[in-house]
Formats: sequence, C-alpha cells, structure tokens
Amino acid sequence: MSSTAQVIKTRLPVPPPPVEALLGAVREAVTGLKAVDVSEIDVRGKTSVCDYMVVASGTSTRHVKSIADEVVRFAKQFDCQPLGVEGEREAEWVLVDLGDVVVHVMLPRVREFYALERLWTVGDEPPEDDAYAGRGR
Repeated sequence: MSSTAQVIKTRLPVPPPPVEALLGAVREAVTGLKAVDVSEIDVRGKTSVCDYMVVASGTSTRHVKSIADEVVRFAKQFDCQPLGVEGEREAEWVLVDLGDVVVHVMLPRVREFYALERLWTVGDEPPEDDAYAGRGR
C-alpha cells in the first residue's frame, strides 16, 4: 500500500513585499516574543540567497519554536508564506526562509558553536591597529 506525498505549497506574493517591510515584521515578531541578542546582517553582495539574515536566540527549545512561529505569523500579514521552515522538530536551530530575509532562531550554545555573525561579517570590519601594522613597507 502506498500513500501519496503531501505537497505544501509555499510562495512569495507577486510582487514580493519590500525588504524593509519584511525586516520590520521580523523585528516586531522577535522582539514581541522577547528573543535574545537579535542581530541583522546585511549580506547583499556576499550571497545571492537573500539580502538580510536575522539571527536571534531563544532561552529554550520551546521559546525558539515559538519565536520562529511568530515570524511566520507576522510574515503572513504580507501574504508571504515562507519558502521553507527547517528544524522545528528539534527546535535548537530553526531557520525561516522568507526569500529576501532568512531568519535563524537558535539556542545560545548552538549559536555560539556555529557563529553565523562571524561567518557573514568577515571583512566588514576595518583591520585592527596592532604592533605589526606598517611593518615590511
């Protein structure tokens, strides 16, 4: 006996909502549920996957899942169904793909281990002054 696969249709509205509006909805969702240490990373010019990544922490797996659910709920105000939501079962790291904005909600230990902010901001900071600057010229 075989069963048919369940197909979940996800789509972005045409035209998609402005990135600023989507970011505003994400901000409102994560702050409304008291996400911890929220950061927005502008990845335009670094990847074609999205324009912004938002990284936030939850205090427990239940909190992480609730924050991700709230992001999805707020995105629906723009008729924007997520292109994908991953990690809800374990809820240690839930990714919500909203097209131009990708949201990562993580437990603090998982966030520290993967260090997404460091990964996506390499080269954004000017070099630090150190004792070796200017040598060899």
